[in-house]
Amino acid sequence: MRNIAATVSYDGTDFNGFQSQPYGRTIQQEIELAIKKLTGEDIIILGSGRTDAGVHAMGQVFNFHTESTIPAERWAIALNTRLPKDIVILEAHEVPEAFHSRRSAKRKTYRYTIDMGKFPDVFYRRYAFHHPTPLNVEAMQKGLSFLVGEHDFTSFTSIHSTKPHHVRTIYEAYFEREGQMLHMYMTGNGFLYNMIRIVMGTLLHVGHGKLKPEDMARILKGRKRSLAGPTAMPHGLMLMKVEYPEEM
Repeated sequence: MRNIAATVSYDGTDFNGFQSQPYGRTIQQEIELAIKKLTGEDIIILGSGRTDAGVHAMGQVFNFHTESTIPAERWAIALNTRLPKDIVILEAHEVPEAFHSRRSAKRKTYRYTIDMGKFPDVFYRRYAFHHPTPLNVEAMQKGLSFLVGEHDFTSFTSIHSTKPHHVRTIYEAYFEREGQMLHMYMTGNGFLYNMIRIVMGTLLHVGHGKLKPEDMARILKGRKRSLAGPTAMPHGLMLMKVEYPEEM
C-alpha cells in the first residue's frame, strides 16, 4: 500500500462541509468518488481538518492509502478530470507510511475576509462577508493580539465542540487591508469548531466600540462561550495552508 498526500482547493459555497455526511454534498464524498472512478478502489480519505458548510479552502490537505501504481505526479491531473469544477487538486506526493494529514500537521493558517465597501464587490460575494458599517481596525488588531500564545479557547468555540480540551497555540494573528477588503489571518497549531468565526464575530463588536480591545483577554480568561460575540458568517472563511515537518 502507498500513502498519497494531496493539496486541494475548493469553493465551499455549494457544499455541506468537507467531511462526509448522511445528507448533503461534501468535498470528501466527491474526492472519494473520483478516486473510485479512477482506480476502482473504495477509499476513505483523511482530511487535515474539517471545514464547515460554506467555508472555502485554498490549501486543504488529505491523504489516503492505495494499491494503485499511478505515479504520484499524475494523481492531480487524473483526479481533476473526474472532479466537479468547484474542487481542484493542486498537487500530490507519495509520503511516508506514518504521515497523517491531521495528526502530522504542525501549523494551519486561516483567513477571514470582510468586505468593508459601501456596496459589495460582486466578484467577492462568495468569499467575503459584506459589512459596510465603519470599523475601528486598529482596535480590532489590538484585541486580536491578546489571543496570540497558548490559551484555553473555550470562550471561542461552539458549545457543541467534542474536543477533550480547548488549549491551542496561536503563533501569529493580524489584519491586512486589500482595497475595500479586510483580511484577518490566524496561524496556530490547531483550531476548534467555529473558533475563527467566533473570534471574528467578537472582534466586530470591538470594531463597533461595543467592546474594548482589552475585553478579548477578559473573554478568553472567562472560558464561557456566552462571553464572546456571535459566530461570523461562514463564507468569509478560507483555509489557506497546512504545514508539516520537512521529513514528512
